[in-house]
Amino acid sequence: MCYCRPDTTWERENRDFYSPECVNEVMWTPVVFARICKAGKCVGSKFVQRYYDAVGCGILMYGNKDLAYCSCIDHTSILPSPMYNPVVLEGEKIFQVETSDACIYASDISEAKNLLDKAICKASRLISLRIGDYVAVELAQIATLARREDGDASPKGIFCENEIFNFKVIF
Repeated sequence: MCYCRPDTTWERENRDFYSPECVNEVMWTPVVFARICKAGKCVGSKFVQRYYDAVGCGILMYGNKDLAYCSCIDHTSILPSPMYNPVVLEGEKIFQVETSDACIYASDISEAKNLLDKAICKASRLISLRIGDYVAVELAQIATLARREDGDASPKGIFCENEIFNFKVIF
């Protein structure tokens, strides 16, 4: 499936996320993403690497309602800066997400380059890629990050031995 998110969902400054009152559960999934540097339509797999110049890891958050509806909540696309040269995806790199309780995701993202390339080709069949767009690929199933009745959560992401995000989910 392919979802488009408005610019208002992008959070790159580590600000805390204040959950809307209608959301009782914040869901999440880890992602790898790429910044598009060349406009295109129907991009072929042979040329896809010419269409992005930077990559990163982050998370997408969702509310506990309809998935398409909850893809539009402000500040739910945690796509941190600075980004990395796409070459980092060619080696064995670990992306992990922790909360104050435990590590909730850890994986070698060596397959991420293939996933991104395929996603960019697939998305470009339906939409025109524009310079500055981001394409993100979910790396795991959507899971619960925090529930209103359990209180706040504090996800922290680490990639290439760097902390890339650290914020609170506040109800």
